[in-house]
Amino acid sequence: MSLRKRLKEHHSELDTGPLNDILFILMFFFLIISTLANPNVIRVSNPKAKSDAKAKQSVIVSIDKNNQLYVGQNKIIFDSLESALRTHIHVGDSIKPAVVVNADSLVSWGDIVRVMQVAKRLGATTSASVTGQK
Repeated sequence: MSLRKRLKEHHSELDTGPLNDILFILMFFFLIISTLANPNVIRVSNPKAKSDAKAKQSVIVSIDKNNQLYVGQNKIIFDSLESALRTHIHVGDSIKPAVVVNADSLVSWGDIVRVMQVAKRLGATTSASVTGQK
């Protein structure tokens, strides 16, 4: 039997929980700041135009629940759709024109497709937006 007292080793521990929180916040701070500031960017002044030359040309064709056809705000009949779209669509431009067909949910898809076919013949891209009654 040993009469000598054994010395208990005392290890002092440091609570690192708050330190981890601070490091986590600092990491996010530097990550966000590094994406905002790019030191490799050379500042130049770009020329400004009076009008936006790259603005996409789009024509809105609307069909209401009574099958009334509108190009913009002008009411037309279906037989004059091609000539009405021809005044709005300029095929020679570098930007391809777009025709958006807004139709009521009561309009048959056949009428919507006929409008889209006329726009395609004139060289425009088409898209349809159908809205219903609330």
